[in-house]
Amino acid sequence: MLRWAAAFFLVALLAALFGFTDLAAGAAWVGRLLCFLFLAAFVFAFTAGLVRVRRSRLLVIQGPSRVTSPPDRRR
Repeated sequence: MLRWAAAFFLVALLAALFGFTDLAAGAAWVGRLLCFLFLAAFVFAFTAGLVRVRRSRLLVIQGPSRVTSPPDRRR
């Protein structure tokens, strides 16, 4: 997704260089949108990874929960 954002920014620069201002504005808008979507996805994945690592470390420190069955009271 970041490559697409960079490609749209490159298209916007080239279009602006040759005087196609409407095309440049549209390409810059799409590139900016893709860049922000990439950043949002990155922040979400990063925080989800931190939560996952922290949770797995807690399980390792505390150890697995031991579920025991009630004592057998047969006579």
